Amino acid sequence: MSDPAVLAVIGGSGSYDLPGLADVREIPVATPFGDPSAPVIEGRLGGSRMLFLARHGQGHRLTPSEVNYRANIFALKLLGATHVVSISAVGSMREGIHPGHLVVVDQFIDRTRARPATFFGGGIVGHVMFADPVCPVLSGQLIEAARGLGLTVHDRSTLLVMEGPAFSTRAESLMHRRLGVDLIGMTAMPEAKLAREAELCYATLAIATDFDCWHESEEAVTVEAVIRVLKTGVRNARAVVAAVAGLVSGARNCGCATALEHAIITDRGAIPAEAAARLAPIVGRVL
Repeated sequence: MSDPAVLAVIGGSGSYDLPGLADVREIPVATPFGDPSAPVIEGRLGGSRMLFLARHGQGHRLTPSEVNYRANIFALKLLGATHVVSISAVGSMREGIHPGHLVVVDQFIDRTRARPATFFGGGIVGHVMFADPVCPVLSGQLIEAARGLGLTVHDRSTLLVMEGPAFSTRAESLMHRRLGVDLIGMTAMPEAKLAREAELCYATLAIATDFDCWHESEEAVTVEAVIRVLKTGVRNARAVVAAVAGLVSGARNCGCATALEHAIITDRGAIPAEAAARLAPIVGRVL
C-alpha cells in the first residue's frame, strides 16, 4: 500500500499536546459516531505531517469509559492518518518494569465491558483478524527509537485493559499477576480493535507509572504518584514519537493496510446504502 504517510498520536493521561509542531491548526471533526474527545491538532514535525488527539479531552474531562473511541479513530482516518501511536499510562505487573520505564505492547487482554467496540453493525458485518493486534513495523520503530535515545524500553509485553476508572483491588491485582500479564491499563481497548478495522498501523507506547497494588514493598497506586512519574515519562515518550515521525512510510507492507480485504462477510447486494455511506472512510476501499 502506498499512500502518503501521516502519523497520528493519541495522548493519554499527562499527554495533552505535542510540543514542537509547526504550522499548527485545530480541526473540529464530525463523525457518524459523534464528536471525538477533542478537536484534532494538525501540524508538521520536520517534513512529516502529524495529527494529535487528546484521548481524555481538553482538561482531562473524560473517564476511560466515556472516551468516544469510535469517533476518535474515525476522525483520524478521515483526516488521512495511516499510522497511530497511542501513548498510555499503565501500571506495571512485573518486578523488572519499573515506574518511568517505557513499554511497547504487543498483546492485549480485554476486560472492558461497557464500550462500543466495532464500527460494524446496522446492516454490515465484518470480522478482522486480531491475533497480532499491533503493527510489527511501527512497534519495531518505537523500540529502535527509544533505545537510540538511551531510554529503558521493554517489548513483547501483554497489557490487560480494565474498565476503570477506579484502580484494582489488591485481590484483582494479584489475580492479574497470575494471568501472566505485564501491564494493566484502561484505554487501549477498544482503541486497538477499531484501528485494525480502520486499516491503520497501530502501536501502543506505554509509560509504567506504578506497581498497581500487588507489590508488597511499594505503596498502592495513587493519582499523586502517577502524576509525578508521568512528567518524565511523557517527555520521554514525546522524544520517541519525534524520532519515529520521520521513519513512517506510505509503503506499508504489513497486514494492517489490508485488514478488511476478506473481513466483510455481508453480501454486497444486501448492504444498505446508508450503512455503506456512513462507513465509507473505513470500508470504501473494499466496497
